[in-house]
Parts: sequence; structure tokens; C-alpha cells
Amino acid sequence: MKKIISTTTEEVPGKKIKEILGIVRGNTVRAKNIGRDIMASFKNIVGGEIKSYSDLLAQSRDEAYNRMMNEAISMNADAVVGVRFVTSMIMQGASEISCFGTAVKF
Repeated sequence: MKKIISTTTEEVPGKKIKEILGIVRGNTVRAKNIGRDIMASFKNIVGGEIKSYSDLLAQSRDEAYNRMMNEAISMNADAVVGVRFVTSMIMQGASEISCFGTAVKF
């Protein structure tokens, strides 16, 4: 399988962008669950990391990133530059994680 470079920068050192294929994106919407909410409430009282939420966000970022990269693969891109993540609340208890960038050919 072809390796696609992804970077938050606008360029890839040593490579010349010859063609911009377009914007690629991936997203996922995740909701909290009652078990996590109960544990988060206790953690909110005593302080510290809420590990279950950290894990949920990490999984969500990975899923959004993988969806973006799959779109780049389908466009036969060599790289995705300018990669960014955005989080937004969809409704109470549910958030969207989006990942986007520009697919390019060298």
C-alpha cells in the first residue's frame, strides 16, 4: 500500500507540489454515555484527568483522521498538507471531531 505523507505544514521538505487535488476531510460524531458521566462527575469534584473522555477523544480523532486519509487515497494523493482538527458540539452530550487538509501530488 502506498504511503501518503500528512503534515500540518503547507509544504513537505524536499518535495515540490505539482498539483492540488482538493480538500479532503473526515469526521465523526460521538456521544458520552451515562457510565462515563457518573465517573466524570466524581473526577470533577476531586480533580484530575478524566481518562474515559481522553480515550473517547483520541479514538474520535483517529477515526476522523483515517477517514480523511482514505479520501486522499481514493484521490491517489501523494500527501495531505495543512492538516487541521476541529471540534464542535452538535447537541448536549454529543461532539463532532473533523479533520481536514489539502490533498496534493508531487
